[in-house]
Amino acid sequence: MKIDKTEVFGFRAAFRGMRNPYNSWEKSDSCVCVNGFRVGPKDIELAQGLIAQGAEHSKFLRFITVYADIEAPLYFWKEFDTYKYMEKNSCSTMHKILSRPLTKDDFEHEMWSIERENQLARINILIKEKRFREVIQELPSSYLQKRTIVTNYAELRNIRKQRVGHKLIEWHQVVAWIDSLEYSELLK
Repeated sequence: MKIDKTEVFGFRAAFRGMRNPYNSWEKSDSCVCVNGFRVGPKDIELAQGLIAQGAEHSKFLRFITVYADIEAPLYFWKEFDTYKYMEKNSCSTMHKILSRPLTKDDFEHEMWSIERENQLARINILIKEKRFREVIQELPSSYLQKRTIVTNYAELRNIRKQRVGHKLIEWHQVVAWIDSLEYSELLK
């Protein structure tokens, strides 16, 4: 699994909007600096207080938008698709699966076996013969698919809460990625 090309936007609007219910914009200590937007300690304190009060008070987190490319096995995407506040644009199995022979690197392969090698050989025969439907039916759930996702801090906080300690190692990688994001203390 690989997560890269992460982009995060919207801190400035999120923290400005966070103060709207209290009309307390003058208390904001965040600023635009040479290196971008810096969230001040008073704004972090208010944010954490709102987060502690629940989702209806921490809706400002939905303003912080995150884009990333994730390459993960199909079995992971089945679980990932349960989350609602995101969009995904995936590489097309429909259009590209017959374009070239597959290799071991097209799969999550930490437990590669002779049976898997034989399965790959069978799939590659089907690809060569352009037998699309059979390729799709034979494709194991360890097949890696890349998706570009867009989500937000509210949903990433939810994912982290629900998936920390999960039995799939891919979720551990997602949690580590979430923890690496700017101002990740808001996500815990």
